[in-house]
Amino acid sequence: MFKLFSIKRIIIFCLVLLILSVLFVAGEIYLPHSANNQELKIVIIDRGMGAGEIGKLLEQEKIIRSSLFFRLYVYISGTSGDLWAGKYKFSPSQSIPDIVEYLVSGFSIVEKITVIEGWNLKDIADLFEQKGMFSKEDFYRVAGSPLTGFRENSDFRDFSQKYDFLRDKPANASLEGFLFPETYYFTTRPDEEENSIEEVVVEKMLQIFNQKINRGEDSLGKEISRQGKSVYEIVTMASLIEKEVRTMEDKKMVSGILWKRLKVGMPLQVDATVRYATGKESPRVSIQDTKIDSLYNTYKYRGLPRGPICNPGIESIEAALYPEESEFWYYLSAPEGTTIFSKTLQEHVTAQAKYLK
Repeated sequence: MFKLFSIKRIIIFCLVLLILSVLFVAGEIYLPHSANNQELKIVIIDRGMGAGEIGKLLEQEKIIRSSLFFRLYVYISGTSGDLWAGKYKFSPSQSIPDIVEYLVSGFSIVEKITVIEGWNLKDIADLFEQKGMFSKEDFYRVAGSPLTGFRENSDFRDFSQKYDFLRDKPANASLEGFLFPETYYFTTRPDEEENSIEEVVVEKMLQIFNQKINRGEDSLGKEISRQGKSVYEIVTMASLIEKEVRTMEDKKMVSGILWKRLKVGMPLQVDATVRYATGKESPRVSIQDTKIDSLYNTYKYRGLPRGPICNPGIESIEAALYPEESEFWYYLSAPEGTTIFSKTLQEHVTAQAKYLK
């Protein structure tokens, strides 16, 4: 009788212990870390992170109490291979199932990204890295990098088979010039084809460029062909115009001057190409800078630079296509932003002394 009583007590104790354990585990999984639903935290889940690493990160950020129970729930629910990388906004008031469902959906934060006209690849890469979407190195692996985009064994993506406007781009040239300046909305989740985030971003920018160039029956693309020029040539010229002047009127005038210089074999002598080659931010270009040995240096080498020096907007592309003829051969930008045009070198030197003191 005593033995039977003892066994019953042990069984009851085990059942109580089991119930308490189940309640404890359920509480850890289904009860939120905090009732405060106003305290939102942004957490970046990198590609390649497993459930254990994600759990530890969420625990460190005080989104969940324990990474152990996060891993347990992911294992039980069979979702360990379905957690998307991305940039997410979490609240400590979310339970583990809510968080896992969020990660499985992949609906990460939508980032509003504005690429400014005249930005180069470095500017764009810096912005996306600051937003936490991907690193500059990852971006360069897809789009190529400024200056060093030219190399014999290029390892960045080749989009020329998909987009006709890239057909005349040198095979080892970066995508500088073709990432169209625009306001974009991106999620940090890769697309259904499992392309990387940076590939999705670059492809979207190329799609917009394609739309702008090939829109309508009288498209810019058809006008480029009609003029016997290449898209790469026009975009390169447009990139110079973009960096040199601001208004459409000035852009068309400068376009006329630069095309005229090319026609007679005169060096373009565009300061912006030297700044691109040196990487200097200063608007002033020194005599020493103009002697740098770079195919982007239009003081040292005649003709267009090796490639675009930035990503121009539609106005600059149109200005490159429709230049304004004039008697002017020289121009300079005054400090307040106006453009001073000159017919002769002597007039230009006089203007430099007056406006660029």
